[in-house]
Amino acid sequence: MRRGAVVGKISQDLGVDTKSLSARKPRLDFAGSKRYCYINPHTGELTINERIDREALCGQKPSCAIQFDFFLENPLELHRITLEMQDVNDNAPKFRNEAINLEIQESTNKGTRFSIDEAYDPDIGVNTVQGYTLSSNEHFILAVHTSDDHGKYAEIVLEHELDREKQNHLSLLLSAYDGGSPRRSGTVVLNVSVLDANDNVPVFTHPVYEVSLPENAALDAMVVQVSASDADEGPNGEVTYEFSYISADAENVFTIDQKTGEIRVKGEIDFEESSSYELRVKAKDSAGQAATCKVLIEVVDLNDNAPVIIIKSLKTPVLENLPPGTEVGIIYVQDKDSTANGRVRCSTGQNSLLKLVPSVKNHFSLVTTAHLDRESQSEYNITLTAKDEGSPPLFSSKTILLSIADVNDNPPVFIQESYSAHVKENNKPGSSVCTVAATDPDWRQNGTVVYSLLPSDVSGTPVSSFVSINGDTGVIHAVRSFDYEQFKSFKVLVLARDNGSPPLSSNVTVNVFISDENDNSPQILYPSPEGNSFMTEMVPKAAQSGSLVSKVIAVDADSGQNAWLSYHIVKATDPGLFTIGEHSGEIRTQRDISESDSTKQNLIVSVKDNGQPSLSATCAVYLLISDNLAEIPELKDMSYDESSSKLTFYLIIALVSISTFFLTFIIIILAVRFCHRRKPRLLFDGAVAIPSAYLPPNYAEVEGAGTLRSTYNYDAYLTTGSRTSDFKFVTSYNEGTLPTDLTLKKNKSVENLMGCACEDLNGVTQV
Repeated sequence: MRRGAVVGKISQDLGVDTKSLSARKPRLDFAGSKRYCYINPHTGELTINERIDREALCGQKPSCAIQFDFFLENPLELHRITLEMQDVNDNAPKFRNEAINLEIQESTNKGTRFSIDEAYDPDIGVNTVQGYTLSSNEHFILAVHTSDDHGKYAEIVLEHELDREKQNHLSLLLSAYDGGSPRRSGTVVLNVSVLDANDNVPVFTHPVYEVSLPENAALDAMVVQVSASDADEGPNGEVTYEFSYISADAENVFTIDQKTGEIRVKGEIDFEESSSYELRVKAKDSAGQAATCKVLIEVVDLNDNAPVIIIKSLKTPVLENLPPGTEVGIIYVQDKDSTANGRVRCSTGQNSLLKLVPSVKNHFSLVTTAHLDRESQSEYNITLTAKDEGSPPLFSSKTILLSIADVNDNPPVFIQESYSAHVKENNKPGSSVCTVAATDPDWRQNGTVVYSLLPSDVSGTPVSSFVSINGDTGVIHAVRSFDYEQFKSFKVLVLARDNGSPPLSSNVTVNVFISDENDNSPQILYPSPEGNSFMTEMVPKAAQSGSLVSKVIAVDADSGQNAWLSYHIVKATDPGLFTIGEHSGEIRTQRDISESDSTKQNLIVSVKDNGQPSLSATCAVYLLISDNLAEIPELKDMSYDESSSKLTFYLIIALVSISTFFLTFIIIILAVRFCHRRKPRLLFDGAVAIPSAYLPPNYAEVEGAGTLRSTYNYDAYLTTGSRTSDFKFVTSYNEGTLPTDLTLKKNKSVENLMGCACEDLNGVTQV
């Protein structure tokens, strides 16, 4: 058939949809180098690719077929295609020689038969030789015979006796024809020489010689020796040998010695090329009388071909989530030997993730045996080994590389189960808090991790207003400055997500702890540290060493060591008279008070915390060494603050009115006593009463941490120590003032009041 001729439609025969045929990548695979056909990927038609010569492929075998494999992918399919070759009459009969020479004795009897070389036609059936014709003559006729071995062969029969004296040479034309359409024929010239008498024809020892010849036999090795004898004597009994029929392939392999009849090897014997040969040998005497025999040579197969591993199909890379038993490739093992020498076994070795499952003859499916994991191993070198059953066996091996394609089957995993970050308060916005890191063993975008914050609240405020995260690096930054006194810690939920499809994610908790900084100075609650206001304590003259005379109370909003307070007297009127407890703030006498000690004692007390660097606050403590107000020479140096000046003005008017209007003063005293039922305590006999708790509401002790109010309000009281003349002087700051005993709020106008009031007062008056 001509090139491009359609011989079949595989898609229709296999029931494959032509719409999806091209996507499945159809292809044909031939065993040899020649590709006789090709497949149209769009129509599924099987088309002739190059000229096919049946005689070259199969010789005169009654049947001839080409076998090849048809592959489809997605899913993988393998089909064995057999293409039967039908013979056409493309060869004419042909004689081995251009002329046939016969020498016949003139005394030959009528009816004697003379064999002639048969014609050879490589076609089969009716297309091979069907008969012979002989040109007309007066001496010979043609006899055509049929046999299972020879097919159609001819003999010439002497019909009329020869007379050498009349005619010593005859030239006849012998034709052979086949039965094809159109009929083809071939001719040969038959030269007959008439000789003197030769009574005997050569006779072979065996009509058929059968021998076995191993392939790869050495050159010039003898195959067999044919032998024929002639009963005649002299030159008429000398026999020579030649091939009367031999195929073109056999002619390149064998030669015969004309004198001895030895058939020897002159070319390469290959069982895979031809497993047998048939030769016809003619023995003739000098007169041209001849006889023929048949030589059948069987080529013995040797295990001289190692198996060849051919990768027919291989899916690489393959997805790592393929289930066990999935076919990923097709392997073909070719061994040109036959019988046991051509039987092969193929394996992948031990501990392999793939195995070979036998399929069509010498085809194996490459199948997975376990789950694949790209993260454990991304590539596999699979060694395929093929071994035949010959003796000795031959084997070959081939290594294939199987790549594993990634599937997004691993979520990001954080390096730590949870994270803790310690951040100092008053940090700068934008500063780094901590870094979270998650790993994803998947590849490329499946392993690319992006970080984000999960929505949550911190005391009702979105966490995004406190921190942010870099989506690529996982670095958490502070959005604003933190204040330990507002909150000490908070939690952040971080989400790590990959870019796979669908994406996988995981989250982790980040605990952010705010570290306290020494950013709050101590706050003195008592005595009041306000601008020009001074708190004064009365100290009895009889106070002994170690007597408690006052107490400085302070708090610090920080915590820990930043809130550990220590008290120190940094300046004093008499440095050796008073001391202060370093941690308690209690002011005590260091020695007994003597008459030479100054009545007015001023102390400057510093309160320091234990932070780094340390912060401090100072206050002034004013002490009056006296038993009563009458003994105080002057108070004019003591000032009052502007916030209490108005109240003091009214107090002065009230005291002047008392000296003038005694009765009115008595009524005022009664009214005051009615409103304030609590009696003041007196500093007497060295016993000084200090309030046990001067902390305003909502305040904690020094060890605690909390938020301080901006102002503190206290009452200040003064007593004279006199049993008959007690006076209490009050300064009120605001409505939140706490009443306190034994304090004096002094200013420059008090001195004038003291002279007119100290002897007449019988009690403590509170305004």
